[in-house]
Amino acid sequence: MLSDFFSGFKTGFELLWSILSAEPLFFITILVFIGGSLLFALIVNILREQKLRRSGILEVDKMKGRKFEEYLQALLKAKGYFVQLTPASGDYGADLILTTKGKKIKVQAKRYKKNVVLKAVQEIASAKSHYNADECWVITNSFFTEQAKKLAKSNQVRLVDRKLLMTWMLQENKGA
Repeated sequence: MLSDFFSGFKTGFELLWSILSAEPLFFITILVFIGGSLLFALIVNILREQKLRRSGILEVDKMKGRKFEEYLQALLKAKGYFVQLTPASGDYGADLILTTKGKKIKVQAKRYKKNVVLKAVQEIASAKSHYNADECWVITNSFFTEQAKKLAKSNQVRLVDRKLLMTWMLQENKGA
């Protein structure tokens, strides 16, 4: 059964190669189409990222959770981090994974209207050990409760509140 699959695959590849080599113009057209599609996708991604980076705090306040994570991805990338988004669910409390100079940082993003409570700090602190991270952060467009601040201090969790986030945003918008 497996040999039939490979035999069919080989036959299909040989047929495709004979068509492409017999019609060089067709082959070139396909290459141009694929290259153009990749270039178009790259340009769209760059423009989307630039638009996100230019967002102000009022736009951030209106974003949904995943969009806020994508915004932070663009912002932190501009600050020099290599940034990876984690899956929307099953992320063990880490929404972004930052790497810089051999250091792994796990970030939980909280786009809230109210103050962020200690549960966010608990989640990212547990993600720190799960992911074997060097640091962990909670970034919000809001502020943190006193309980969250105390727990963050005792667990070496960096809290980035609205004020610091706005400072980062202004720094990046000046450089953009």
